[in-house]
Amino acid sequence: MEKVLLVDDEDFFRDRLNRAFVRRGYATCTASCYDEAMELIGREEPTMAVIDLKMPGKNGLLLVRDALARLPELKIVVLTGYGSIATATEAIRLGAVSYLAKPADIDEILKAFSGDSGVELETPPEDILPPSLARVEWEHIQRVLADCNGNISCAAKKLGIHRRTLQRKLYKYAPK
Repeated sequence: MEKVLLVDDEDFFRDRLNRAFVRRGYATCTASCYDEAMELIGREEPTMAVIDLKMPGKNGLLLVRDALARLPELKIVVLTGYGSIATATEAIRLGAVSYLAKPADIDEILKAFSGDSGVELETPPEDILPPSLARVEWEHIQRVLADCNGNISCAAKKLGIHRRTLQRKLYKYAPK
């Protein structure tokens, strides 16, 4: 029986995912942070892991790196509600088999472990263009704003810009 490690700081989501894996016949172990997860990896030696990207303390990317250093055969799927091209690329570079946006259901996660995303690229990978500077700026602003729980004044301070400037940037549509 395959053992799955579920790492997410949101109790409700982690418990729901845990029940779904158990119903499908998997053994599970759960953690809410980096330290708990690393302790479980050493003790339980899971074969698969579903890791949330954004957690208090050390983030999911550090967990991917350190988990694979300890258990190189571990298959990891990274889940996040704060997806970006940069973090997806970094997760795959570190050794994750897939990167999914929340909320992902159990079927999507199991497909990701098998390497079947269900999506076929219509253009060869070398034809994929990097995001524009305006798009990268927009994604960065959205991440900082999410970190500040939607507080524009706090986000503006962290970004080093005036609050009204940030409001004008947010008023515009996201660039392509």
